Formats: sequence, structure tokens, C-alpha cells
Amino acid sequence: MNDDHAVITGLGVASPSGLGTRRHWAGTLSGRVAIGPITRFDASGYPVRIAGEVPGFEAREHLPGRLLPQTDHLTRLALVAADWAIEDSGLDPSREESLDYGVVTANSAGGFEFGENELRKLWAIGPHKVSAYQSYAWFYAVNTGQISIRHGLRGPSGVLVSGDAGGLDAIGQARRVLRKGADGVLTGGFEAGLCSWGFTATLADPHLSHRPDPGTAYLPFATGAAGHVVGEGGAVLVLEREGRARARGARHCYGRVAGYAATLDPAPGTGRPPTLGTAAARALAEAGVEPGQIDVVFADAAGVPELDRAEAAAIAALFGERGVPVTAPKAMTGRLSAGGAAVDVATCLLAMRDGLIPPTAGIRPDPAYRLDLVTGRARPARIDRALILARGDGGFNSALVLARPCSPPDPQTQEAR
Repeated sequence: MNDDHAVITGLGVASPSGLGTRRHWAGTLSGRVAIGPITRFDASGYPVRIAGEVPGFEAREHLPGRLLPQTDHLTRLALVAADWAIEDSGLDPSREESLDYGVVTANSAGGFEFGENELRKLWAIGPHKVSAYQSYAWFYAVNTGQISIRHGLRGPSGVLVSGDAGGLDAIGQARRVLRKGADGVLTGGFEAGLCSWGFTATLADPHLSHRPDPGTAYLPFATGAAGHVVGEGGAVLVLEREGRARARGARHCYGRVAGYAATLDPAPGTGRPPTLGTAAARALAEAGVEPGQIDVVFADAAGVPELDRAEAAAIAALFGERGVPVTAPKAMTGRLSAGGAAVDVATCLLAMRDGLIPPTAGIRPDPAYRLDLVTGRARPARIDRALILARGDGGFNSALVLARPCSPPDPQTQEAR
């Protein structure tokens, strides 16, 4: 046991596969594609009309009314997931030194819907009707701030902006905060840009699939892949030093962050290769494990042939052809930008717990990629260590190694609490 290990003691998930960790995990194992027609706004005039939406979320059922005028749909999802993660961990912030617990999240776009609504007021009525909360409700750092305020967490905090790699980068930064002396950090990532203004910006993405069928629009590592589908949601995790988690009687220890690395690809046109494989190799090296000790890879899974080929090549270079099971559950939800990798981390921890590798649903893999892609149904497997990969637009690459959970907390400590 190492008291300074960074361990995950709580999970809160809101994804298109399900609202809440339990529903998300059940939906993921079912192999149900959770992409569908957009309902959050009228998309009839848009060239793309499908996305992954979080089902059944009514903010007023989970949050006090005073928070609703202050917050965007994005922040409401993040606040509720943070509540669930804290409850899951058994952490009582009121009993901890507030300066010892911080918040580090990832987000790329902020509260688009809130900003759109205030702009409508500005043009239709006038500036006197624009909410004072507009000053920060749109901001990509708002989730960190609102979670911190809600739970009285005044320790080292921050926000990461690196697209789809952000969820891993936030966890990597949270681990640095622990190494500098903090006891714990709420971390993860969320995205929710499904509004008429936010989706307009999304349409500029050249990698966005324009296929109308939710079942065939996003097919990573498959013949005929034509891009990705966007989605909303994310996950919040409670990351703590192992010694502190034991001392306070944490309810769970899902696993530990064993290694992390990030790289940036060379500029286009330089002829230099992408560096996702470098990030993966460095994460393994920091974790002190050999490729043969990794039991599953959660792939970034761009759904774009040239990007899928690059990722498959990076995986094969480390593990050999078909050398390790690979999965991409995000094929069921769409890509959630900053929230996607955080959801992958939560999903991986649940896979470790239950000994099941979730499927890449609805995919007939292209054999040219030479991957052992888990498809159809969940595959039973003991997972001691896992590698999670993520890439963001602009050349961001991140890799995270998770290791099997530490031994359970002392039952006497839990009873005392």
C-alpha cells in the first residue's frame, strides 16, 4: 500500500446511456445505441439532426431552485454528477478541511444554451433584461466554480481545455494537486452544447457524420466509417490520496491512477507522425507496467478512417496485432468532447469491478485495422490494468493507466463513520 497513491473513491455519471452511474452501466452493457433525434431544440433546419442526449434529466428534481436561474444545462448536469460522486464516496465535505479538497474539471465550450437565451433577450427586449449571471454562466470554468461553491471545497482548483482529451487531462492535473499535498479533488469533464447556437458551431467540424441513421452514423474502426456524432454528458470522480481515503473510511476504492501522459501532435504539413502512441508508451512507463500487463484498451475511436488507422497503428505498435482487447463504448453515446474520456474512465472502473469489458456496439470491425475489438456483447475478463486513450482537435493526445482497486477500507473505520 502507498498512502500517496491517487485512488478513485466516488463516481457520478450522466451520459446518453443513462442518468446516474447504475443506469449508465446497465445501458452500456446492454449494447444499446443511445444516439437519436435531437429533442433539446428544433433541428429540422440543420444538416445533422441526431446526437446523444442525456435521458430523463429534470434539474429541478435534483437541485435547489435558487441554482436554476444561475446555471446552464451543462452546469446542472455537472453539479448533479458531483453530488452523486460525493455521496458514492461517503465524503462529507463539512467534516474536512476545506483547503485540502479542490475541484479540477474539463470543458471546451461553456454554457452555450444560457448564453443563447440571454442574447435573445438582448436583441428582443434590451440589455436591461440580460441576466447578471451571464457574466460567468457561459464560461468553460463555471463547473469548477459552481461545484467548489456548492460543497465548500476551497483547495487547489482549475479547468482544462483540450477538447476530447480534456477528461483525462483533468484527472492528470488532479493527481498533480494530490502530489502537492491536497487530500482530494473532484475531477472529470462535462459537455452540453446541444442548443441551436452551440450546434451551429459544431457543424463546422469536418469530422462530423452527416448520416441520418443513428445506428450507422458513428462507426469507429468499421468499414464505411464516415465521422462521429456529438453528445452531451460526462462524469465526476472523487480522487483522493489512498491514505486519506482509508483514514476517513471511504465507501469504495474503484481503482487507482497508475500512469498518465500527454503529447501534442506536430503541425500539419510537417511530415512528422502523430504522437498518440508516444503518450500511451509514456503513461505505461510512468505506471511501471509492460504492454503485456494491460488487459484492455479504451480507444479514442474517432470514427474517421485516417484517424482510426493512426490509432490502430499506435495500439499495434505497443501491443502487437490483435494483442489486447480494445473497446469503444462511446460508439453508443456519441463523442462527448470533454465529457467523453471522463465517462470512459468511469466505465473502465465499473468494468474492473464487474469483470466485464463493455462492447463497441453496432460495429462490424474492418479487419484491416487488426484490432481485437470487443463487439456484440460484453466480454468476461479479469481487468487488473487498463489503458484509456483520448485525442482532442488541435493535436491533443492523452493516455491514462488505471490499476485494479486497492484492498477494501477497514470495516471498523466504516462502522465508526
